[in-house]
Amino acid sequence: QVQLVESGGGLVQAGGSLRVSCAASGFTFSSYFMGWFRQAPWKEREFVAAISRRGLRRYYADSVQGRFTLSRDNAKKTVTLQMNSLKPEDTAVYYCAASTDFSEVVAEYDYWGQGTQVTVSS
Repeated sequence: QVQLVESGGGLVQAGGSLRVSCAASGFTFSSYFMGWFRQAPWKEREFVAAISRRGLRRYYADSVQGRFTLSRDNAKKTVTLQMNSLKPEDTAVYYCAASTDFSEVVAEYDYWGQGTQVTVSS
């Protein structure tokens, strides 16, 4: 069955870095755009970044542009979000998701992981 499994979250001080990864199985990974979303307490899930099927195009939310970098490895079926210069407002549960085309809309994504907590202390 389809699985997206996130890993790598944790606690970091403001200004620090974290890397979260997502391992995919059960579907044709290279045929899907991969995205990351996040959800903070009492807030709606929001788009963070997405990457095209072959990794040639990347899209970022304005709030993370220049600080986060998204990459994928189709051979390993993994997607990785490198997060630098983290801020307390980046604190959220981070979710990996797969879509047949680029979108910033939650409902456009077909598959979701269970999420990984990222906490940035001030």
